[in-house]
Amino acid sequence: MKTVNSYNFAGKRALVRVDFNVPLNERFEITDDTRIKATIPTITKILNDGGSVILMSHLGRPKDGPTDKYSLKHLVTPLSVVFGRPVKFADDCIGQSAIEQASALQGGEILLLENLRFYKEEEKGNVEFAEKLSKLGDVWVNDAFGTAHRAHASTAVVGQFFEDRVSGFVMQAEIENAQRILEHAERPFTAIMGGSKVSDKILLIEKLLDKVDNLIIGGGMTYTFTLAEGGKIGKSISEPDKVELAKELLKKAAEKGIKIYMPVDNLCADKFSNDANRQVVATGEIPDGWEGLDIGPESAKLFKTVIESSKTVLWNGPMGVFEFPNFANGTNAIADAVVTATEENGAFSLIGGGDSASAVNNAGYGDRVSYVSTGGGALLEYMEGKTLPGVAALM
Repeated sequence: MKTVNSYNFAGKRALVRVDFNVPLNERFEITDDTRIKATIPTITKILNDGGSVILMSHLGRPKDGPTDKYSLKHLVTPLSVVFGRPVKFADDCIGQSAIEQASALQGGEILLLENLRFYKEEEKGNVEFAEKLSKLGDVWVNDAFGTAHRAHASTAVVGQFFEDRVSGFVMQAEIENAQRILEHAERPFTAIMGGSKVSDKILLIEKLLDKVDNLIIGGGMTYTFTLAEGGKIGKSISEPDKVELAKELLKKAAEKGIKIYMPVDNLCADKFSNDANRQVVATGEIPDGWEGLDIGPESAKLFKTVIESSKTVLWNGPMGVFEFPNFANGTNAIADAVVTATEENGAFSLIGGGDSASAVNNAGYGDRVSYVSTGGGALLEYMEGKTLPGVAALM
């Protein structure tokens, strides 16, 4: 796989697939610019070489073509600030106007294309659409690891129209850090799995059972495991049809000598709201009409001890509904523990994208762990051993 470092972009127009699917508030202000900042090294390298950059991305899930809410025009000003130069904007991602604007670019200039998903052909992986995109650049750079698991026109199909296909620094770092976890983990190796569904994480958990020493389970999936052990979960989120699967996972872990840590207590609420009435109860003893929205304080202490004594830590998924401040303590405690393991114990820590990345970044810990992935689903699929179309297209 050719990387940005091994390519000279002088005089070249680089068509760069980035993942600028960033959260915007009602005033169209970016509330988390992690994905944008991650691309700075790649774009800077191209510009410093004397190349020009044509940025293409999606934003949100527009259903019926162009929509102001999902227009990438909202990113022009913040991008101009980030890159310290004016960013030009094309109000379409294909067509004659886009071609003319791309052709007119001088070395050191940046052009941002309109949202790729305003065309249904993008997500369908349409070859004709990909060919139209390819007319805009001389070299294709894929730096959008977060969408690499999708065989979309801009993330995979467009590669066939370029002789020069280059991996950006984000893509390269994501793969290298995932490989370090999978192939070169120093022990003890602890994986922390949170989130709401066992079904979302089943393949990764099974893969990790051959690699980890400790597996910590938190978040909504906890309650499916609690059902598997005969406990009461009130009206907590669960997957009753995955109870047998949970039992099987616990059995496999025991057979392999892996220590599984589940919450010993839960912080419960009488409704799904930050201002709900709250109580801490032992795991398996959640009363009817109540639901678990976070791990309890004893669970946080237990998990903290395990994490802080680890040399490799993989974290994917929050411990509770961390968007509600009153139910964020468990997730914040995990973030604290991962930082301590990294800074004081020299552990290698990989935060696995999505909600975990948001939790770490919101707590101001993004630069105090080893690596924060920009790709949730893509990282999961890569670590499950699947071939990612966006990576395969670079080969």
